Amino acid sequence: MKTIALKSIIIVAAFSFFQNKINAQVINWENISKQNKHLLHANVGAEYGVTAGLGYHHLIPIKKFPLWIGGEFSVPAGNQLADDYKARLGAQIRIAIFSHFQFSARIQGIARRYQNQSVTLLNFGSDFAGTLGYYRKHWFGGIEVGFDKAIVTHFKHSDWYKENIYDNVQDGWYEPATGGNFYYGLQGGYSMKKIDITLKVGKLLQQDFNSQPLLPFYGQLGVNFRF
Repeated sequence: MKTIALKSIIIVAAFSFFQNKINAQVINWENISKQNKHLLHANVGAEYGVTAGLGYHHLIPIKKFPLWIGGEFSVPAGNQLADDYKARLGAQIRIAIFSHFQFSARIQGIARRYQNQSVTLLNFGSDFAGTLGYYRKHWFGGIEVGFDKAIVTHFKHSDWYKENIYDNVQDGWYEPATGGNFYYGLQGGYSMKKIDITLKVGKLLQQDFNSQPLLPFYGQLGVNFRF
């Protein structure tokens, strides 16, 4: 019981900090072409501090259902950037279009690492989201709703933790899933010939629908470069 209680405290403290990094590219679906199948994107975000991310996606032009596949990598600002990170691999696809209104969906696998004085956590999870928006050649806006789920986590406790808190704590992989957040918000941007300036803001709600993270808001400013 003591081990479970201690792990629960660590989970709440750690995942409430680093699970809320909603670093994902924002796409103007009206401004894509077969001539520009590559998308580089960079972003900065605000959750508990400043985060920064880079990513690359490749376009598969399937007529009315264009598909972007690729990955992203983000870290929080700090002295040791490699201590915490979030990596995503997945795809975004446009599912429906009616005049300038379009609906798209995103699915990604996520790897996250978080380290503090007590423990190093390595987590694998998933992210699902849908976006309904109004898209024009030079500007767009929409509403995004998604769910970010932590599925399985590896615990590696520090020597300090074992010496000062609990010396018989067990390292290893733990299931079931350790947490998840629903998120919803607005996104939009301005598009030029090969560059998009994007913005997204929103709110987070934990999976029990009753509680929120300590800071339940997120924001992200990004730049896309198509070539």
